[in-house]
Amino acid sequence: MSKPKRERSLPDNEAKAVARMLRVSPQKLNLVAQMIRGRKASSALADLQFSRKRIAVDVKKCLESAIANAENNHDLEVDDLIVSEAFVGNGIVMKRFSPRGRGRSGRIFKPFSQLTIVVRQVEASA
Repeated sequence: MSKPKRERSLPDNEAKAVARMLRVSPQKLNLVAQMIRGRKASSALADLQFSRKRIAVDVKKCLESAIANAENNHDLEVDDLIVSEAFVGNGIVMKRFSPRGRGRSGRIFKPFSQLTIVVRQVEASA
């Protein structure tokens, strides 16, 4: 006896991947996610490959995971995939203190964020 299988929250032509605990602020991560939204998966991978942003490496890894999920788990065609959604959420915020002048201290926030990428298979237009 096992518990019943949970219904899929996505349609049959979509697959997703989530990257959690990324050590970057959500605002900076959203700049990279915005770059790949709505693009073909192969084009988005090329953009991330040559991006100068540090976090682009982790975004590329998450996109590759979403593509692999689509191919292996849901039998979707890799060449027809587009990045339908790429959205960013808040994670935890570590708070640290740094000494300042005259015996005071300054707060330093070290934010984390999470990224969700959804790829969708579209029919190739003839």
